[in-house]
Amino acid sequence: MQKQAASCGHIRENPRFLALVRKRNRFAFFLAALIVMAYFSYILVLAFSPQWLALPLFGGMATNTGVLFGLAIIVLTVVLTAVYVRRANREFDADTTEIRRQALK
Repeated sequence: MQKQAASCGHIRENPRFLALVRKRNRFAFFLAALIVMAYFSYILVLAFSPQWLALPLFGGMATNTGVLFGLAIIVLTVVLTAVYVRRANREFDADTTEIRRQALK
């Protein structure tokens, strides 16, 4: 148990681990900011220009631009989640494995 606790402290002080945490947090914050901006822009348009969201997509259609905008936000959320997972699997997980391997030496 002592060895595991010591290696955890050792990992937390590892410059490579700190760089990984910084890089991962910066990337996650950027993606989260994109999602928040998309959601807030939808709310702002709804509050200040609801007539724009009520426009039909094509003449005589019941579906309006508000539905399209809402679906686009959902698609954006799924796409950005996939972007994060892909980068995490390719880059962050490889770095984590290497840091763990070094710590267990």
